[in-house]
Amino acid sequence: QVQLVESGGELVQAGGSLRLSCAASGSFFSINDMAWYRQALGNQRDLVALISSGGRTNYGDSVKGRFTISRDDAKKTVFLEMNSLKPEDTAVYYCNAKIQPRSWLVGRDFWGKGTLVTVSA
Repeated sequence: QVQLVESGGELVQAGGSLRLSCAASGSFFSINDMAWYRQALGNQRDLVALISSGGRTNYGDSVKGRFTISRDDAKKTVFLEMNSLKPEDTAVYYCNAKIQPRSWLVGRDFWGKGTLVTVSA
């Protein structure tokens, strides 16, 4: 059974930094794209950052220049380094990964349960 487990969310002051981690566990063939999404209260879930299996990255406009996504394929983990945090970054951050369960199966999306990041003014 494939699982994604996030960690690192906490309360931080504006201007501070946090590092989120998301580790994949279980039996599967491969991990393709990995990403972070976030959902603030009352809002839709939006893409924060994505990293392909080849290392290409893509960021939401509101976090460009402040957040950095990276991955460690040996540890099956994706990271999100968040700097210069603002109160508007407050949200539940969700890990997403396109995982191919077996070589003969099509990859599909898996989600973590989320980790709360709160940025105080």
